Amino acid sequence: KDDVTYDHLSNMELLHNCMREALRLCPPLILLIRLAMVDVPVKTAGKTCIIPKGDMVGIAPSVGMRLGDVFKDPDRFDPDRFSEGREEHKIPYAYMGFGGGMHSCMGQNFAFVQVKTILSILFREFEIERIAPKMPEIDYAAMVVGPKGNCRVRYKKRKS
Repeated sequence: KDDVTYDHLSNMELLHNCMREALRLCPPLILLIRLAMVDVPVKTAGKTCIIPKGDMVGIAPSVGMRLGDVFKDPDRFDPDRFSEGREEHKIPYAYMGFGGGMHSCMGQNFAFVQVKTILSILFREFEIERIAPKMPEIDYAAMVVGPKGNCRVRYKKRKS
């Protein structure tokens, strides 16, 4: 069996896009809070507003990443929205799976490598089947968002 290398992981575009889409639909943080250090002009829907210096700004990624004017068919799982040619996430701050700007998570690249490593080995070694009748609801009451209850799956070792 081949080892999983960084080059292999770097070429897993579909898996990478699936992870980004999962984070878009179910971001782990329900609220990002920032302090405006200067007056910040914000233009949206043809109007300009000013966020005054000293004001606190709250951003809900779970809302912002499901806006229909940013993401086509926003409630549908569609990893191709991150593919070359569409790239819906390229609108500034449209995609905030790891926060955004200078405060985005510094460990996001490591997280993608780590999860792609685990998933690629699992998918190579096992057939995976969801045995629960449906996916669990999202638990927005938790400090870090996750599923309510269990997401039960069956692992079956692949034949060599």
